[in-house]
Amino acid sequence: MNIQEQIQEYINSQPEPKRIDMLELHRIIQEIKPDSKLWFLDGKNSEGKIVANPNIGYGHYTMKYTNGETREFYQIGMSANTTGISVYIMGIDDKTYLAQTYGKELGKASVTGYCIKFKALKDINIEVLAVAIQYGFENT
Repeated sequence: MNIQEQIQEYINSQPEPKRIDMLELHRIIQEIKPDSKLWFLDGKNSEGKIVANPNIGYGHYTMKYTNGETREFYQIGMSANTTGISVYIMGIDDKTYLAQTYGKELGKASVTGYCIKFKALKDINIEVLAVAIQYGFENT
């Protein structure tokens, strides 16, 4: 199964209305950066144990660890969680930036160093989320 098929299967496995919101968010992210590399991480470690929620990723950048090692990873990620959807904006050095810049305008969302978490798209300002995603693509 290719990455597109894995992404489609993952989104289709979500209950309504989360599935519709994830399809719309997938479309929005691809509209922002249509040529971005797609990723699908199934949430399993090397032994096949589930250690995280599956993630859809968009774009790519080189993560730099404090020990000097590097790893290729996505710039923007999306994942279903127990209460809604999480959007990850990776590679931002200032862990207060997202909350300070977009937090108040996003609506009903919790914003941490690199994660914007919300229950449904109807609860947030989608235009502000799109601007935050655009920032993530341009600044990593």
